[in-house]
Amino acid sequence: MSMAQHAEPAVTTPPAPGRKETDGRTSRRSPALRVLARPEVGVFLGAVAVFVFFLVTAPPVRDGSSMANVLYQSSTIGIMALPVALLMIGGEFDLSAGVAVIASALTASMLSYQLTMNVWVGVVVALIVSLGIGAFNGWMLVKTGLPSFLVTLGTFLILQGVNLAVTKLVTGNVATDDISDMDGFGRARKVFASSFDVGGVQVKITVVWWLVFAAIATWVLLRTKYGNWIFAVGGNKESARAVGVPVTFTKISLFMLVGFGAWFVGMHQLFTFNTVQSGEGVGQELIYIAAAVIGGCLLTGGYGSAIGPVFGAFMFGMVQQGIVYAGWNPDWFKAFLGVMLLGAVLINLWVQRTATRR
Repeated sequence: MSMAQHAEPAVTTPPAPGRKETDGRTSRRSPALRVLARPEVGVFLGAVAVFVFFLVTAPPVRDGSSMANVLYQSSTIGIMALPVALLMIGGEFDLSAGVAVIASALTASMLSYQLTMNVWVGVVVALIVSLGIGAFNGWMLVKTGLPSFLVTLGTFLILQGVNLAVTKLVTGNVATDDISDMDGFGRARKVFASSFDVGGVQVKITVVWWLVFAAIATWVLLRTKYGNWIFAVGGNKESARAVGVPVTFTKISLFMLVGFGAWFVGMHQLFTFNTVQSGEGVGQELIYIAAAVIGGCLLTGGYGSAIGPVFGAFMFGMVQQGIVYAGWNPDWFKAFLGVMLLGAVLINLWVQRTATRR
């Protein structure tokens, strides 16, 4: 009887013409759904909506110099949002990113000024310090197994205290001394904080660096083995380790990329203003994370892109400057950003559900 029962399923009734029973894994999705599945689609539509909104409500935005300011504000957020986004795709996030920017700038400034060195010496040492902070965060994470929230919260508090205390100890003030007359300042300024003319409009060099870094990050994510490792460790690090992905190296290197971004933005701030306020940077880490989340990266990891945070940072810059050009009370800026963040999360959720629907 048992053998007969196993033989019976061999005869099946063909499905009705024109109708196939498929599940979400085997069904062929339409081109529209495949487009919706991209993490940057929702934020792109949101960025277009915000741009058109301020284009209509704030006429000064239409001026070339105004758009240059928008792009500049976007770039200072976007350069940091890129490595933060890669880290989030890898399943972690960094609460120390904001104060790490200031720590890098303080290191370069005080070392160069107090030791009367060429500013490039301070720049290189600041890079080493920034990469070291990232490596420390990654090492603590993989060695202790603690959540990145706790590890980087600790680093955030340490850096915040060290920035203030060391600056007061060395300079006797809460800000560093002016380094604009030191050797190497002019060349460093050209790299990190110069401007160039485009049709009579001055555009900051950070906009170019932002787009270059975005192109590199996109290529790494989509075309390299390292990009596959990032998605793998963000999706399930144990499964990734089982198939040979170097989880420890990937995690630590992602934190070091955040350190590199902090160094670059720190150098921009230093060579733009010639001095650094040691208490700044607090709260900026939330802006970077929010730009990545608005750009389609999930806090749970394993999903996102490098292009999405570009649009997310553009939305931040557009809102920040658009409110000013529209003549509104700038106190509404954070409220507007909160609405954008919640809206982006809901849109991303809808996009994912739509893209995976049968």
